[in-house]
Amino acid sequence: MWLAELRFRLLSDTSYSLAEQHIRQYLEALIFQGQLIGREFPTYFADDHFCSRIILPAEDALKPQHHSLRGQQALAALPEAGLSYPKLQLLGQDLMSSHTDPCPSATGYLLFTNFAEQVSPLRCCEHFAPVPLYRLGAGSTTDYEDFIRWQLQYQALDEIQMQQQRVLPKSAENALQQLHSKLNQQGRQLARRVEKFSGKTCYYYLYSGSSPDCSLEASKACPGCGLTWQLSDSWHGLFQFRCDHCRLVSNIAWDCQ
Repeated sequence: MWLAELRFRLLSDTSYSLAEQHIRQYLEALIFQGQLIGREFPTYFADDHFCSRIILPAEDALKPQHHSLRGQQALAALPEAGLSYPKLQLLGQDLMSSHTDPCPSATGYLLFTNFAEQVSPLRCCEHFAPVPLYRLGAGSTTDYEDFIRWQLQYQALDEIQMQQQRVLPKSAENALQQLHSKLNQQGRQLARRVEKFSGKTCYYYLYSGSSPDCSLEASKACPGCGLTWQLSDSWHGLFQFRCDHCRLVSNIAWDCQ
């Protein structure tokens, strides 16, 4: 990940509220295209510039060819608020975040996130490294807002069930752990969309936090098809189960490890 700054120079008189509105619209378009990481971007005014501190998944994230139609429209609207097109300054690599997948073209994907992850929810099957969503190349007429909104809901539920003083722990865990929960139905649909965009396999991570019987946990069957899905060796050190038919991966319940 890269720490960077976007600078919007004043071209004409404007108001803070109008400038803020247009800058926010542009940044939101970048978020939903997977070109920015995170949700909060400190923005300040200095001299004749508005400046926003941002996190990029890769150095090339803001190249025009990666913009969605929403991003192109938000960019084109900036002069209406008396602002120039933004000038990007890379400040350096973020030492506290994961590095983006090095593959020029991943061989397969995995949809995975948790409450602590501030990266793309899409991972490379080979390196388990985050893949920026804009690299899927779904076309400039759409973006990945539904992926980001699914990720936000997943992370919120995961954080609820991870807290020591938990509120609604079983409701949150069931949403994460049950194959046919609304959250996991949405996630699996998104994984199928990745396959459609890319023409490559995309697995979906099915969280397993607790088990009714830890003695039977290692021999549990795939919840999708009922077949054996235990791996001889864990995949990426995290997943002990994988079903190539159902495109699911999972782990021995954390309470049983």
